Amino acid sequence: MASADLSTAAGFDLTSFTQRYAAAWNDCDVTAMAGMLAEDIVWADPALPEPARGIAAVQEFMRSSFETFPDLRFGEPDEPHLSVAGDLVAWAWTMRGTMRGSADPPGFAPTGRTMYVEGVDLWQMRDGRIARYRAFYDTTDLARQLGIMPPRGSTTERATVAMQRLQARLTRR
Repeated sequence: MASADLSTAAGFDLTSFTQRYAAAWNDCDVTAMAGMLAEDIVWADPALPEPARGIAAVQEFMRSSFETFPDLRFGEPDEPHLSVAGDLVAWAWTMRGTMRGSADPPGFAPTGRTMYVEGVDLWQMRDGRIARYRAFYDTTDLARQLGIMPPRGSTTERATVAMQRLQARLTRR
C-alpha cells in the first residue's frame, strides 16, 4: 500500500491486523509474522545493534527474544491506540516478560527479573504488510527493571558516573 491511505484501503482491517500481529508475537509464531511482513522488511528495534533486514532476520529476532524472555507477552494499553496517516501506522503496545535467558548481543546474563514496558511501533505499510518497522521504548528503564543498569540514585550509579567522567577526561587529553 505504498503511499496509499490505509483508512480507505478496501479489505484492510487495521484492528484485525494488530490483533494478529500481537498473537504472532505472543505465540512466537514466526510463520504468521512472515505473512505480515514485506519481503524486504527493514526492522529497527532498540534491542538490535543494527536493523534486521528481510523476513528471516526478523524471525531470528523473534526467536532470540523468546530465548531471553520465554514468557514474553504483548498487549495494548487500556485503551488501544492506533493512528493512521497515509501508509504510516502508529501502534501503542505493552510488553511483559521475565529474563530467563542471556541477551545476545551484547551477552547479558539472565537476571530472573521481570519487565513491563510501554512502547509505540511505527510501521510503513505496503500492500497490507509492514515494509519498514521502527520501535520506540525506554531502554534505560528496561535495563533498570532487569537489573542490567543500577537503580537511579544508587551508590553503583554514582560510581558508574564517576568512572564515565574519568574516562571522558582521559579521552580528551
